[in-house]
Amino acid sequence: MSVYEIIFKLALAGILGGLIGLERESLNRPAGLRTYTLVTVGSALAMIVSLDMYFQYYQTVNADPGRIAAQVISGIGFLGAGTIMREGATVRGLTTAAGLWVVACIGLAVGAGLYIPAIVTTILILFILIYFVEFEERFTGMRVYKGLIMVVEDRPGQVGVIGSILGNMGVLIKNIQLTRLEDEDLEVELLLHLPAHISITEIIEELSDVEGLKNIQRLN
Repeated sequence: MSVYEIIFKLALAGILGGLIGLERESLNRPAGLRTYTLVTVGSALAMIVSLDMYFQYYQTVNADPGRIAAQVISGIGFLGAGTIMREGATVRGLTTAAGLWVVACIGLAVGAGLYIPAIVTTILILFILIYFVEFEERFTGMRVYKGLIMVVEDRPGQVGVIGSILGNMGVLIKNIQLTRLEDEDLEVELLLHLPAHISITEIIEELSDVEGLKNIQRLN
């Protein structure tokens, strides 16, 4: 394996992992651009080292080209577990953890020279992350619980205003957590039970009119 081929593999792995990481970064997830890129490049390097050792020593020892690379799949589980957080009834970070596992597999594929499968997988993962949220909301009724995080100015009656808007839409608040931030703003984390005819996008649009709202985002 030439030096140029190794450089190409590492660069391609970094690009593919970075594309998925950029989507996670845009949603302020626990692992973003840098983490996903590092995982993909590291996985590709592990596979490159495995193959290189195999071709160097297969004539003298019983070398397994997949032994080092296989440990990546096991090891990534510990990294993914660090992105999963349970707060009350809300579990956050599952999609991010699954994404880390997938980009590790993409890195291994690039390291093994399977460029087309790695690129196609990256495109599929981006499609799933970006568009399946809307598909899930529109066509399935399995995920009736949705999470939201709002950052608002801490003023009297602010939580009541949010509750009134949700109540008028027929949305039930199953869990609420309030956190006072350093700049005296208030972070409101909500676990909502949605009626079948209302999407989380509609709720975000309604809550965007709350006076003093600084940021609002949904949780996967």
